[in-house]
Amino acid sequence: MLLSEASRRRGLLASAAGLIGLVLLSGCQVKPLYSNGSTVAQSAASISISEAEDRVEQRVRNELIFLLAGGKGEPANPTYHLEMSVNSRDVGVLLSQDDDVARAGRLVLTADYNLTLVESGETIRSGRRQVVALVDFPVQEFAKLRAVRDAENRASREMAELIRADLSAALAKR
Repeated sequence: MLLSEASRRRGLLASAAGLIGLVLLSGCQVKPLYSNGSTVAQSAASISISEAEDRVEQRVRNELIFLLAGGKGEPANPTYHLEMSVNSRDVGVLLSQDDDVARAGRLVLTADYNLTLVESGETIRSGRRQVVALVDFPVQEFAKLRAVRDAENRASREMAELIRADLSAALAKR
């Protein structure tokens, strides 16, 4: 008799907890952050981006323009302006013990950015992001240069994705 009473109480508690959870979740709304009709997508499409100073920064800029505007290019009348600075460097290069030649390493891409409202100059979001791309250094010189460039391209795409996510989160709060 005691066992059935205890199991019945546990069942009632579990049912009550489930009902409370459903009531709490009924107020939640889930909507895609990047959907076409969202205000985030419209706001992101109205961001102008500062000019690039080197090839890697230009890659990040191009990727961001494509991601933010959905392939439409830069806006004619931007609401926001993104000032961005990207630096790239090789670190942690592994040298072969036999011939003291670099065989592998890491390419580190660092971006500092600041999103401001064009009208007032108010800072909406600023931050620093860092991306690491691994790279193998082949023996041939041209292949080595191409491997570094491919690593820079991979890191640039990833950097643009991270910055877009940061900017979208900031615009969603407005």
